[in-house]
Amino acid sequence: MSLPAEIAWIVPIVAAFIIGLLVGAIIKKAFNLMVLLIALIIVLVATGAMSLSFHDLFDKAMEILPKLYEAGSGWINVLPYSSAAFLLGLAIGLWKG
Repeated sequence: MSLPAEIAWIVPIVAAFIIGLLVGAIIKKAFNLMVLLIALIIVLVATGAMSLSFHDLFDKAMEILPKLYEAGSGWINVLPYSSAAFLLGLAIGLWKG
């Protein structure tokens, strides 16, 4: 199946826009989940059900953040983040997602 040249140029633009929408919605949902998780941790610490210190947080961050960075650095070249259609889709996904 071959697309005519008159409409073939729109396929990458639409694909980048849809990817932006999905990434924006995922980021928004993940941010909302993180806020709820932080609120839960604060309540658990305030009630004494969980003990947490700055040293514990720092140690856990130094353990997890390098792994997160390593996993994310491979995906940075996959996303078309320089495309205006992607950025527009990302903005709409963050706003409405």
